[in-house]
Amino acid sequence: MLESLVERLGESGLLAAGALLLGMLFGFMAQRSRFCLRSAVIEFARNRGGGKLTVWLFAFATAVGVTQALALAGLFDAGNARQISARGSLSGAAVGGALFGVGMVLARGCASRLLVLAAQGNLRAVLSGLVFAVAAQSALGGALSPLRVAIAEWWTIDGGGARDLIARTGIGHGGALLFAGAWLAAAVVWARRQKVPAWGWAGAVGVGLAVAAAWWFTYATSKVAFDPHPIQSLSFAGPSAEVLSRVLFVTDRPWTFDIGLVPGVFIGSFLAAWLFGELKLEGFEGGASMRRYLIGALLMGFGGMLAGGCAVGAGLSGASVFTATAWVTLCTMWAAAALTDRLVDRQTVHAPDQPVPGPTLGHIISTTRFR
Repeated sequence: MLESLVERLGESGLLAAGALLLGMLFGFMAQRSRFCLRSAVIEFARNRGGGKLTVWLFAFATAVGVTQALALAGLFDAGNARQISARGSLSGAAVGGALFGVGMVLARGCASRLLVLAAQGNLRAVLSGLVFAVAAQSALGGALSPLRVAIAEWWTIDGGGARDLIARTGIGHGGALLFAGAWLAAAVVWARRQKVPAWGWAGAVGVGLAVAAAWWFTYATSKVAFDPHPIQSLSFAGPSAEVLSRVLFVTDRPWTFDIGLVPGVFIGSFLAAWLFGELKLEGFEGGASMRRYLIGALLMGFGGMLAGGCAVGAGLSGASVFTATAWVTLCTMWAAAALTDRLVDRQTVHAPDQPVPGPTLGHIISTTRFR
């Protein structure tokens, strides 16, 4: 079937069209499930129940499980994917992941969440998303590029088996599938206890399926294409920078998977918000709010490009193929986001007879709490 589609649409057209459809699926399901890594981290760090962590676990376990099932069945091979085959940076993964974690707490959402919120009419997310894309493009080939390259060169790791945790640990695709199954079972148990609504777990499963489907689609297309195309899945740092570049500059470069992804997520999120009556214009609540969001978006844009992936690109796509750098990025995202939440957003209750401390870092960055 893919051969006939290549003949009709061309290789580039097929990749862009497939990304558009997968992006629409991701956007629709992410909007309905309220999928958000930041919310999951904060819920975990504050030891609260609310279902956000459960939603993220459903998406994570589904992405890992279905991707590994495809690999076990011989329908997918991540060996030639950039996240595995190319030389990577552990320092970039650690520092970039930490910066991204700080940024997503300040901006109140990761890159994919900002795109989903922008489609609903959230003007804060629109502006933050633009700053994120500009920062990502600057880190890729602009003023911030030398800094990104310098940090990335601190500690590098060879491609191939060195970055492949399945090969290094010897668990095989079967062991990776069992790992995903354990987390999926835990998500089911927690969803029942926390009474997560149907759209919560179903939408999260749809998010995970979109990630696995993207891996399969780009792999299958590469097998029938004449020209080489990257094997990839969903991510939003590089694609956002690419879309911004195409909007600002006229180019004769062919269409790519990245070009179809970002518009697809926007369309899918908009359709979900429209169908369920959730379109609503929202703006900033003051200067402090705008300052906080823009700093967060800047950190996410640079951090995402430095780490080689965002909360979805590393946290779901990279983790689902067990690349070492993606797991480092995911861990530092969690740790930095939890620490930032503690320093910036949590309010300390002081006894009446105790002096109130002076301004803190959290007070400077965020004068008030924001919705």
